[in-house]
Amino acid sequence: MEETIFKAKGRTVMKTVSLIELCYSVTDCPHSTPKWTNAGKIVIRNQNIRNGRLDTSSVSYTTQEDYDKRIKRALPNVGDIIITREAPMGEVCMIPDNLECCLGQRMVLLKPNKDLVDNNYLLYALQSPYVQNQISWSEGTGTTVSNLRIPHLKKLQIPIIELIKQRKIAKLLANLDKKIAVNNEINDNLANQIQAIYCNSYDSIAYKPSGILADICHYSTDKVPVSDLSVSTYYSTENMQPNKLGAVDATSLPSMSQTTKCHKGDVLISNIRPYFKKIVYATNECGCSTDVLCFSPKENILSAFLFGTLYLDRFFDYMVAGSKGTKMPRGDKQQIMNYPIVIPSKESLTIYNETVLPMLEQIACNRAENKRLTDLRDTLMPKLMSGEIDVSAIQL
Repeated sequence: MEETIFKAKGRTVMKTVSLIELCYSVTDCPHSTPKWTNAGKIVIRNQNIRNGRLDTSSVSYTTQEDYDKRIKRALPNVGDIIITREAPMGEVCMIPDNLECCLGQRMVLLKPNKDLVDNNYLLYALQSPYVQNQISWSEGTGTTVSNLRIPHLKKLQIPIIELIKQRKIAKLLANLDKKIAVNNEINDNLANQIQAIYCNSYDSIAYKPSGILADICHYSTDKVPVSDLSVSTYYSTENMQPNKLGAVDATSLPSMSQTTKCHKGDVLISNIRPYFKKIVYATNECGCSTDVLCFSPKENILSAFLFGTLYLDRFFDYMVAGSKGTKMPRGDKQQIMNYPIVIPSKESLTIYNETVLPMLEQIACNRAENKRLTDLRDTLMPKLMSGEIDVSAIQL
């Protein structure tokens, strides 16, 4: 195993090894589209891989025949790592227990050599800024790339340390991820409770539509200088998460001088491919791209009710039904505002808000804590892998 040693001011900083030396195999997926079915063998696709995790809540399926073809080169096993080659590039996840699957397109299967590298450590190393920067830049040309080539992938330099320390680092980082996962589970539970409370209060068979969406809200026309925003307060269809999972930090801010301003209590929904169900409740002032609809309640008392209304699957189904375009459908803004709703009384809103507003605030607090935990994890990761911080000195 050939190690590369990086030094700074005469002090050893980091040892690295090429990815191919740490793996039994690095196998490209078949360059063909499987036959899609409604059930059968699971196919992992790029959209199932985000932030180091595999999301199996919305998977695709293929036939036994196509599955057999796709596993000929390599069969995905527990502990193997998948890395995406493009759209997006460099996302990774690990195959969990009891998952029989094959790979879709534009991804690569890594089988780590467990005598040399802990697979959980490798998963985190591939997400580190040090490795992600290598992925983003074409070797020797100094230009960004949009497709991760196999030869370049195999040459990626991975920070390497003693196996026992690898396991300790992976465990520490995994503990942070577990805290993040717990907060996400709490938020999912709170969101489900909010939906149940809304349906019980305003969406049962006893309630008939008495107005339309335009009666309680409008699209924000306010503007905010982009210079007043940060990656944490700017929302676009890229950083808003599907299946009502909120948003992550934006990777960058737009080049324009100003964009749509959103206020606390507004509800943001991605207007591109509305079937992805991307929705965010604004807990402070922020901004959004033109591909995001910012619904502003006409009165502050309506904010939680507006969120409950737009959170329902039925609303997203309504958006999809009225959307225009085939390859990248967009919601019809005029049609959306004609969505039939119940107009609540002030008395019922007061009762509803007493329960729901604290839940929305708790969701916001949990997301803020997750942001801090994520920042801590991402700050610790390169320092631990380089040896700048001794893993045994960290207590959480």
